Amino acid sequence: VLNLQRYRAAGHLTLAAVAKCLQAATWLVARGNKGIGTEAFMGILKEDALKEDSIKENSVKEDTYDVKSLIEKALQAREAAYTPYSHYRVGAALLARDGSIYTGCNIENAAYSPTNCAERTAFFKAVSEGQRHFMAIAIVGGPENGPIAQYAYPCGVCRQVMMEFCEPGTFQIIVAKSVEEYETHMLQELLPNGFGKGDVCPNEY
Repeated sequence: VLNLQRYRAAGHLTLAAVAKCLQAATWLVARGNKGIGTEAFMGILKEDALKEDSIKENSVKEDTYDVKSLIEKALQAREAAYTPYSHYRVGAALLARDGSIYTGCNIENAAYSPTNCAERTAFFKAVSEGQRHFMAIAIVGGPENGPIAQYAYPCGVCRQVMMEFCEPGTFQIIVAKSVEEYETHMLQELLPNGFGKGDVCPNEY
């Protein structure tokens, strides 16, 4: 533990890495293994630190991305929506911190409950391809025949999915009628006092 404190103080590792190592040590001791070598610990810590540094170095800076371009991609994604029942089409464009964009549309089902929202389609597509760090999402929605006259806010289930993968205080949700008319909200505004990973695993997040 003292070694971990020194490494943390020297700036060689993140708090998340410390939590991981302490958890691993507790697990080993509980199973009769009295210790693990410093080199093994440092290997875990350095790997974690390198991942964090890579994410930061390759991140798109907040307020520097093209909001209108993201909305345009959401509008394009909306065209693929499968809505034979509600005839309400939604498109979403999810921006990852490395600049990648993942789009999604709503996909309805005759059984109703298997229906998937555009936002979750985009998130699940991104996560299935290994992406874990997100910056913003643009959402557009409205009747399939007619102009988009109102903002399509994400439903509660979609907000909960965002809570799983995004930082509530920085993740931006852009609801738009067009590339010129839109609102921007932080996730914590739309999901105050949200339940997330830190509530389930307080020692890890």
